[in-house]
Amino acid sequence: MPDFLLPDLGEGLTEAAIVDWRVKVGDTVGVDQIVVEVETAKAAVEVPVPFAGVVSALHGEPGQLLPVGAPLLSVGGFAEPGVTTSSGSGNVLIGYGTAPTTRRKRARRPASATPPSRPQQPGVISPFVRKLAADNGIDLAKLTPGGPDGIIRRADVEGALKKTAAPGRRIPLTGVRKAVADKLTTSRREIPEATVWVDVDATGLVAARAELNARSDRPVSLLGLIARFAVAGLKKYPELNSRVEGDEIVLLDEIHLGFAAQTDRGLVVPVVRDAGALSTRDLSAAIGDRARTARDGKLAPADLTGGTFTVNNYGVFGVDGSAAIINHPEAAILGIGRIIDRPWVVDGALVARKVCELTLAFDHRVCDGGTAGGFLRFVADCVESPVTALGDL
Repeated sequence: MPDFLLPDLGEGLTEAAIVDWRVKVGDTVGVDQIVVEVETAKAAVEVPVPFAGVVSALHGEPGQLLPVGAPLLSVGGFAEPGVTTSSGSGNVLIGYGTAPTTRRKRARRPASATPPSRPQQPGVISPFVRKLAADNGIDLAKLTPGGPDGIIRRADVEGALKKTAAPGRRIPLTGVRKAVADKLTTSRREIPEATVWVDVDATGLVAARAELNARSDRPVSLLGLIARFAVAGLKKYPELNSRVEGDEIVLLDEIHLGFAAQTDRGLVVPVVRDAGALSTRDLSAAIGDRARTARDGKLAPADLTGGTFTVNNYGVFGVDGSAAIINHPEAAILGIGRIIDRPWVVDGALVARKVCELTLAFDHRVCDGGTAGGFLRFVADCVESPVTALGDL
């Protein structure tokens, strides 16, 4: 009875959480049939089985975190003609290439053998289970094994944790949430950031967007316009399109623009590659397409890596300003607050205008306040005079 192990998902990922089983015990599966959807720290991935047969066991429940190499499901019964269960199918994981999976066989104990006595060290196959117990101070010798052959499972350790846990609802940091938490922690620890901000009159921006959309069936978003101005600003101030590596500042040639997107799985930052080569409409369309794909949970890991600068439209949450955390290892992040009617002085008279706040958090190692202020002022001027800015871009 072969076990299908959680394959290497690439991108340095070592674990994945089960999102949804596509099969159940007793179902017949064919080679390369999707059997489970898992969520990594990067994205949700559909996993195909590399051999055929009848599902005899599912090794995990939705929400459970499994390390790479752990059993996903067992298949028995029969195999399709010409299909062997000892080599890869040629399509182990969609989008990641393939490789044969070498399975370790557990030594069978003679029928006459007795279970290990209590003073004996309990059987634990998974290093993940050992680490989970060690990190939480659980004595494996005191647990009752729930697996076959006296094996202690993850569920056994988690059951012990529930008995000792303090009151209150606990939400594990896994998948996307854990990846975001790790990245933000690294950013705060390694980057000496500073923040500058400015209020801008966005009345002309709102009017320009309405005019652009009235003349074309390819709509432009406000975020798309501001992103286009940010890209132009990065060409004038390339220090902000950089990263620090050791004792060097690396100025990057291409602009790969990331943007913060809120999804059901948490905050993600899709990346529009080569944003500097795109027109305003193309950039706006690319942002819209990736935002929809992100909300559907269908972004590939490659779509979430490689950014060189990030824009964050926190105005959609109804807030005016934010000291955003830089998306490590980038050098800066541009924040955009909500656009609301406020009193504004125009030609000496107080009038109602559409105003928003722009913020720039930047790595003080790559530039000083003069460069950061110059970039932010450039973007602000574009927002206040968008027609002139678009004509010059």
